[in-house]
Amino acid sequence: MPPQNSSRSHAAPAPAAAPAWLKPLILALTTLLFLTWFSGEVADTDIWLHLMTGRHTFETRALTVPDPFSYNSALISPAYPNEAKTRYFNLTSEWLSQVLMHLSYSAAGFPGLVLVRALLLVALCWLVGVMVWWRTDGFYRSVIAAVACAGVAVNFQQSRPFLVTFLFLALTMAALERRRWMWALVPLFILWGNLHAGYFMGWVLLGAHCAEALLLRLRKQPVPGERQLWLVSFACIAASGLNPNGWRAIEIVIAYRGSTIQSLNPEWMRPAFWEPSGYSLILFGTLALMLFSWRKVRPADWLLYPIFALASLMAVRNTILLGTVGAVLFGAYLPTFRRALPRLAEWAFALALTAGIAFGFSTGDAFQLHAAEWMLPSGAADFLQAHKITGRIFNIYETGGYLVWRLWPAQRDFIDPRGLSEEAFADYYRILNFAPSTGGKSAEELLDKYGVEVLVLTAFDRSSGEVLRLPVALADPSQTTWKLVQADNRSLVFMRQPPAGVQPLPNLQVFASIESACQLQLEHQPRKPQCARGIANIYNIIGDAARARQWMTFYESRSR
Repeated sequence: MPPQNSSRSHAAPAPAAAPAWLKPLILALTTLLFLTWFSGEVADTDIWLHLMTGRHTFETRALTVPDPFSYNSALISPAYPNEAKTRYFNLTSEWLSQVLMHLSYSAAGFPGLVLVRALLLVALCWLVGVMVWWRTDGFYRSVIAAVACAGVAVNFQQSRPFLVTFLFLALTMAALERRRWMWALVPLFILWGNLHAGYFMGWVLLGAHCAEALLLRLRKQPVPGERQLWLVSFACIAASGLNPNGWRAIEIVIAYRGSTIQSLNPEWMRPAFWEPSGYSLILFGTLALMLFSWRKVRPADWLLYPIFALASLMAVRNTILLGTVGAVLFGAYLPTFRRALPRLAEWAFALALTAGIAFGFSTGDAFQLHAAEWMLPSGAADFLQAHKITGRIFNIYETGGYLVWRLWPAQRDFIDPRGLSEEAFADYYRILNFAPSTGGKSAEELLDKYGVEVLVLTAFDRSSGEVLRLPVALADPSQTTWKLVQADNRSLVFMRQPPAGVQPLPNLQVFASIESACQLQLEHQPRKPQCARGIANIYNIIGDAARARQWMTFYESRSR
């Protein structure tokens, strides 16, 4: 008899499966990785006015209109047609978020704010992963999609109302994906309209799914829950208008394009989409995957990707919108492998997550449950408070909210990150750059216009590292109008008339303060040495070549 075929009996054994606890471990490690990414210190300067506004609204049971915190917010010479509407919108559109932030801070301080922020972003990323799981039943595809979302969300780890839009956008998408809990979207949109003005991006999701349902109907294909989809969509759009600004959000976003303040705000500038980043991975990777799998792509996805991609390309602050919706599509259309992931690869995945967590802790940025006090002009606030100074102040744009937090109601700020007056903002820039009288009023004339008695300044712009011209100009020993009365590595205070008992400091001490401020910056953010270059440029301008070379050499050694 011919020999029996023994291939089955001698077949290589199947690779041993990874232990059952490995996937739960990977989920736990991924969550911990996200927490290390999202729990940095509270360094966003908007936080102070959000807390103050929330407290004021909670205590007075009224919206903060007119604005009580800045003496320039009610100027009535509009720079563009809708400035008055924009001002009202900026004062009222996030009132409920601000009240909740105040209550959270009252209950748990900055640790509470950091943890709430981190948990909201973790929930966002895992909602993305869950939606990919629903679509593909693929564990690692879901985790990869969640990590891709986190790679964009890490740039938004700020305790601000826009976190609501990120999470509610994902919740809306999840409800539409499953066609469950659809009517719960109506109260969600009511909340959304009072928490943050990004609710209209939820309209895009509703519209895309309604358009998909219409297309399938035209193709004579069944559309489960179509009637409910249309009813819920109309109800959500109507409900989202139950807020102090109605449905004006889109109008205001368009009006922002006419605002000088917003045009100079880095958040409203276009992203560098060509640079390698989590955002560029989702932007280009999702498009490539959808084109590769074009026969399988849902009609709604063909609508969602270009709309959210275009929105993300218009402003840096919109990149997270594609980071949410695009990450779901990225994970959903990743190629499917016929064979199971090798056991070694699964262990390598867990090891990579562990390495990422270790790196997060090594940077010192993880679980920083406090405000970034080193960035704040606390010494200036202490000085003004101790001497009961009530004269009008001129302050830096980023520090206005903190000064209000520390000094209100005794003091109101000149300007702050809300950007409520285009006229004041234009004058602010002329003052800060110590503009001469040619081509408009000089800096001194503008300070007289506003009745400013106190200057609360910082050394340099933190984003560019450029040293501010106003404190350098006032360092000139020959100028006697403004006296330096307080100087440290966080702030400088000049006054026209120092209070009794305060001996003015030498004007040249400004440069020591600028140098120490840069050293403080490098202690906390060693990867941002631009202030050293800014100091070198200033010394070149004033003719101190030796110190200019010293600081430029220092900058070059840190920027390699």
